[in-house]
Amino acid sequence: MTDTTDSAGFLKRIVEALERLAPPPAPTTGLDEADAFVWNAEEGRLDPVAEVSRVDLSLIKGIDRVRDILLDNTRRFAGGLPANNALLWGARGMGKSSMVKAAHAAVNAETPGSLILIEIHREDIETLPRLMTQLRVHERRVVIFCDDLSFDHDDTSYKSLKAVLEGGIEGRPKNVIFYATSNRRHLMPRDMMENERSTAINPSEAVEEKVSLSDRFGLWLGFHNCSQADYLDMVAGYAAHYGLKIEADALNAEAIEWSATRGSRSGRVAWQFIQDLAGRLGQTLG
Repeated sequence: MTDTTDSAGFLKRIVEALERLAPPPAPTTGLDEADAFVWNAEEGRLDPVAEVSRVDLSLIKGIDRVRDILLDNTRRFAGGLPANNALLWGARGMGKSSMVKAAHAAVNAETPGSLILIEIHREDIETLPRLMTQLRVHERRVVIFCDDLSFDHDDTSYKSLKAVLEGGIEGRPKNVIFYATSNRRHLMPRDMMENERSTAINPSEAVEEKVSLSDRFGLWLGFHNCSQADYLDMVAGYAAHYGLKIEADALNAEAIEWSATRGSRSGRVAWQFIQDLAGRLGQTLG
């Protein structure tokens, strides 16, 4: 009897010691606290974002077609209708991430609180299944957003994304959709694809697993370098929106000179010019 009692006490002490060593449960965040969150992978929680850094949808110029496609897809998803995961790929600085945040804001302006935006960092993609598990039990519609997504030579975290988008046994939760931006159409460097083909027994199958990741996105929206006319239209739109006091001819001349010094034309370059111009004019961008 004594031996049994001692054994039970010993086991109880082991259990208590293990409980003390175990990390405390991650604090949970209700999805009603905000309309935007950042996924804190280390802590396993969602951190609310009080104010999203974004531009108004009306200020995104020169990419009207992709804007309308993404907005319509987002609007349908928020309304409970079928919609696709979206990959926004192409030229740097052409408004890919701005488009996602602006579409989220526009849909919520139409139907307040209908859509949540959750940003997951590229380096945390492996924890995506854990995030999906948390979201599966909620009813609110969620856009998970990863900016500047790509995968390098020895990176296997794309498998987590691939399984979540389509292939897992549970599938993607009905209340979740995934938007990503990338400079690469196939999310992997070209030399990686060519090396896989050159060393494989069956070159056509060697990169199929990685390339097929892009196929999980029903929408491929391409962003290309803009013309001078589109660039000047972006500049004029910003200047009018913020009420910058400058003549149109002077605005165009200075904007062209600015783009020449940068060696490129894009929405990002247009915005950087506007910030410089507003500073020189002594005006704020409220």
